[in-house]
Amino acid sequence: MRLPTGYRPNPATILGVVFVALILVWLIVNLAKTPDEFYNLFLIGLTNGAVYGLIALGYSLVYGILELINFAHGDVFMLGGMLVATMTASFGLKGEGDLVLWGGILAMILITMAFCAGLNTAIELVAYRRLRGAPRLAPLITAIGMSFILQNVGLVWKGARPTSVDSILPRGEIFSIGGVAYTWNRFIILLVTVPVLLALIWLVQRTRPGKAMRATAQDRDAAAMMGINVNQTISFTFFIAGALAGAAGLLFALYTTNVHFTTGFRVGLIAFTAAVLGGIGNLPGAVLGATLIGLIESFNNGLTWATPGSDWTTSIIFAILIVILVVRPEGLLGERTPEGA
Repeated sequence: MRLPTGYRPNPATILGVVFVALILVWLIVNLAKTPDEFYNLFLIGLTNGAVYGLIALGYSLVYGILELINFAHGDVFMLGGMLVATMTASFGLKGEGDLVLWGGILAMILITMAFCAGLNTAIELVAYRRLRGAPRLAPLITAIGMSFILQNVGLVWKGARPTSVDSILPRGEIFSIGGVAYTWNRFIILLVTVPVLLALIWLVQRTRPGKAMRATAQDRDAAAMMGINVNQTISFTFFIAGALAGAAGLLFALYTTNVHFTTGFRVGLIAFTAAVLGGIGNLPGAVLGATLIGLIESFNNGLTWATPGSDWTTSIIFAILIVILVVRPEGLLGERTPEGA
């Protein structure tokens, strides 16, 4: 393809290309120096990214239909994790891999998803519904307020110290890459995330509730005139987003074996960043952004050659986000829409 006469590359684009090239060189050198450690960190990052992806999907769903950043979403996820800690101790489950264990995990994930879905739907009904016609700052401040309320609920419930969760996920080896074992506790995270993403895409693209969600996202007034129950559709969206937060809360609690009342803010911020990076409102983009952030976090924390160190992880994640948004404001997989569309 020939460039137009007088074409000058955008400086931001050049900066972005150089930045990505430097990251690739850094990864290749580290892979050559310590391949075993590189593979291990890759698997850790992939697992963390899958958890972030489940939370990011909830952010994308709500933003896509209301253009609202639901800051309370991360804290719904945190309360789901605390519920898992309570149920794990109450059920007396042990990491033996028998039918009782798997039945207990299945029961916990259904209970946690139902709990978080109901909580998220109640938040929409009580805190957000009456503010739909208000200036955008009002629901944003309300979302921040709900986040602090849920954080304090977690603080009162489990206290200020991290809550330990019994380690019940099987840790047997499935296969190895470069001598690094890939264990069941990591594989289970992907075993949940991938089907959930596929089911969510099918729900949004192929079902009547999904079509109602897409119509409401495009034009609420027109959707209402076509006979769509807008309130019910928005509540359904919050219900699904809450269920995703519940699933993520269970996986996070069982994988990391601890949860804290500030976990929702920290992990939720990372997940929202992932949603923006991938393209807010785009479901595969949310998972892609989460996977990239999980890998960046893992590599920066664990690689040895020319690594700034774990103290710089958050700064690096946001620096990459800024560079990508400067080059592509709609995110990696987002679609550019004209103003006023």
